[in-house]
Order: sequence, then structure tokens, then C-alpha cells
Amino acid sequence: MTDLSVLADRAAALLDAHHQAKPVVLPTVWDAWSANAMVDAGFTALTVGSHPLADSLGLADGENMRLEDALAGIARITASVDVPVSADLESGYDTPAPDLIAGLLEAGAVGVNIEDTVHSAGRLRTAEEHAEYIGDLRRAADAQRVHVVINARTDVFKSPEGFDDPTAEVIRRLQLCAEAGADSVYPVAMPDTETLKRVVAEVPLPLNVTAKPVDGAIPDGLGLAQLTEIGVKRVSFGPLLQAALRPQFAEVTRAWH
Repeated sequence: MTDLSVLADRAAALLDAHHQAKPVVLPTVWDAWSANAMVDAGFTALTVGSHPLADSLGLADGENMRLEDALAGIARITASVDVPVSADLESGYDTPAPDLIAGLLEAGAVGVNIEDTVHSAGRLRTAEEHAEYIGDLRRAADAQRVHVVINARTDVFKSPEGFDDPTAEVIRRLQLCAEAGADSVYPVAMPDTETLKRVVAEVPLPLNVTAKPVDGAIPDGLGLAQLTEIGVKRVSFGPLLQAALRPQFAEVTRAWH
């Protein structure tokens, strides 16, 4: 049985980490081994990536694994570490918010990343639809008395077709998500530093960027010091950490071919 008081404490710690001078860096993990490796490396919170988790199961990203498979993978990770864990549940697997939050908490996670790409329909949610779902998630978490840290993601920069001003649309969507109860926001595929600065200035929530494991952050290879100066508050890796390890495996085993 999940101890909600423990999860509430971990959720509070995760939320607090979004409001420090430096960004909270959440290495993106996919199994118990990678989670423990990142904790051993000194990180105090983690996020589970849907893409690397799906890859670890031999499946494609984009809700090609079942929600039950995702939650089972998340549960194996949370059972193996004693730090707050957030989890990417894509667009929510067409699942009502109360059921999604219940499954997330049962799996031991205290944060959730939700995007506006509806994979089953092959479209973006409208800004209003996405904000409504984010609000439903907040109310469902409140009902469980755990302040699940909701990271509201938009894919408008990734799929800008149909938007006259993608940056303005990103800002509008994220502002609506903030009003609905999100705790942080994640505009993926950020095109450049100037756009990043504009979004940070106009959205009243901690902003998440994607980091390249070696070269810095997207966009423009920005490092932690530069992101801190801009005002970014959260850094994750998406599938890039797992992908960066592939050539390392080849190098380690090169002499044995």
C-alpha cells in the first residue's frame, strides 16, 4: 500500500527544488539500474522518460506501450531509490485525470509531465483542452492530498504548422496551464536563446529545458550557468541521456569483437 504521507513529503521537496537559485537537474532514467546510477552520481531527484522507458521495453515512444506498462516501469524505479521521482506520462493515455493520478501515486511518483500531443488522435490539444486537463490533474492530486508537481508540456515548437506565431501560441498555452494549476512548464524544441528568454519572461512558472548530456542545453548548447542567468528553473534530458550511452557501450566492448 502506498504511503501517501511519504509521497507528500517527496512532492514538497520536488516542488521546492524548482524554486532555488540554480535549476533543478532531473536526469531522465528508464529502469532501476539507471536510476541508481544517477543517484550514485549525486542527483537528488529524477524523472522517468517515456521514450527511454519504451525503448527499454522494445517499443516505440508515442503511447505505444500501455499505461500499465509505463506505471509498472515507474514503480520499479521508485522502489529502488529514496529520492523524488517525476514521470512522463505523455498525453495521459486517454485516461481521466483521477485515474491517472491514482496510478501515478500508486507507482510511487510525485511529479508528472503531460504534453499536448494526443497520440491516439494524431493532433495537438487546443490550448483550452490542455489547460482543462492540467486543471483536472491538479484537482485530482489535491483530492489525494499530495501536491503532485505537474510539468505542463507543449509541442507547438515541435509541430508549428497552422500557427501564425508559434512563440505567441506557446506563451498563451503555458499561461493557461499556469492558471489551471501547473507547477512548471516545458516548451520542447525551443528554437533559440532569444525565444527562450522571451518565454521565461512572459510565463510565471519555472521553465524546463532539455539538456544535451555533453554539449549543454537545447537551444544553442547553453550550460548550467547560462541557464541560471536566463532564469530557467528545471533541466531534464528526454531520450538524450540514454542515447548518449550507446557509443560508450561500443567503446567499452571494442576489444572483444
